[in-house]
Amino acid sequence: MELNKADAYYKKMTETPVTKLIVRLGIPTTVSMLITSIYNMADTYFVGSINPSAQGSIGILFTLQSIIQAIAFMLGHGSGTYVSKELADKNIKRASTYVSSAFFLGGAVGLLLTGLGLLLLDPLMRLLGSTETILPYARDYGLWVLISCPFMICSLILNNNLRYEGKAFFAMFGLVSGGLLNMGMDYIFIRLCGLEVFGAGMATAISQIISFAILLIMYIKTAQSKISVRHISFKGKLYLQIFRNGLPSLIRQGLNSISSGLLNKLAGVYGAKVSAEMADVAIDGMTVVNRISNFVMCVGMGISQGLQPVASFNYQAGKHARVKRGLWMTVMISLGCVTVLGVPIVAAPRFFVELFQSDPLVVEFATPAMRYAILGQLFVPIFIPLNMCLQSIRKSGMASFLALLRSGLLFIPILFATSALWGLVGIQISQPVSDFLTAAVSLPIFAKFYLSPDETDQTVGAD
Repeated sequence: MELNKADAYYKKMTETPVTKLIVRLGIPTTVSMLITSIYNMADTYFVGSINPSAQGSIGILFTLQSIIQAIAFMLGHGSGTYVSKELADKNIKRASTYVSSAFFLGGAVGLLLTGLGLLLLDPLMRLLGSTETILPYARDYGLWVLISCPFMICSLILNNNLRYEGKAFFAMFGLVSGGLLNMGMDYIFIRLCGLEVFGAGMATAISQIISFAILLIMYIKTAQSKISVRHISFKGKLYLQIFRNGLPSLIRQGLNSISSGLLNKLAGVYGAKVSAEMADVAIDGMTVVNRISNFVMCVGMGISQGLQPVASFNYQAGKHARVKRGLWMTVMISLGCVTVLGVPIVAAPRFFVELFQSDPLVVEFATPAMRYAILGQLFVPIFIPLNMCLQSIRKSGMASFLALLRSGLLFIPILFATSALWGLVGIQISQPVSDFLTAAVSLPIFAKFYLSPDETDQTVGAD
């Protein structure tokens, strides 16, 4: 029975027209990412009705959530790539070893982070950029983010491994259920119960736990590989493989977390040079901008994640032309979607800012920053699909280099330079400038990969 399922899956992944397959796998991922982004914006909206300092705490905790997600994506992508590889070889037992080892390691790491985070809660919030006025709100929200940490990590490992098994719909169902639940509880806890930021954090924690339970049930019911304690590996080589191949995800998401915290810190510093009130205004403004720009980026990221299982499976099966064609089509689709979403925001940034914040100072600061951020997003579809494709075919060195560019090698020096030269305006333009330069560096790498001959290719000229 298992061999029949493996044969059917092999046929699906290697014979379905590649564009159709990527879209089919990418749409559920895009929907789940958009719902996640929407419930993040719901937090921003509901908490923003309290005051700017409360809304600023959401930006501070977004950095912490990104750090947690970085660990989860490293384990999820690192194991998922090998799960896909083993399924291409029809080795289900080996695939089970990779996912089980990553899952239980993720749970252990999550428990460790919860304990350390709760013990050092106030210093951690300050390290992430919290001002003294934001700190009480950050503490309330951070408590619940840390409590939910093990569930968040394990949920994302399950989600990513379901995607690499071609079960994108079931992966979507788990995340979307939690996201919709979170939005409903935001309204109940914040508006009806008056629990303010504490209620927003509690809603996030409850939704993460329920999402984890749904994803675990989905995995047990639908996946070819199995999660069990008896499948845990005690061989260091397997974990090194997971870490090495998951490193681009850790860099991509982890540096984004560090950069986000640094951005908050410098926004507060340069805002304080204008006035004490402006420190919170700058952090709050960038929180709104990041929420909306991340919503736009989710489209490009979602379609790119549809490419990952296709690239990983077909590369292992020796069908390299499908990998290259899949990459090209992913770039084109992502670029089209980001453009459609981004143009209205570039044309009327104030309108979109005012959906989340009515404070005139915040609106004034965030409006130009919003336009700059979305213009930068137009370059993201050039390098994110390439990065994810290279990671999925286990070219982790080049994928790690590309991941370093946007939020590290380029962004951090640019952020310091532009903020030193132009203050708050420099902070507003730092990420878009980094996006443009990352795309410029990525283009020749893309061309070399796409145009390079492959003598082992079994499908030259195929769809």
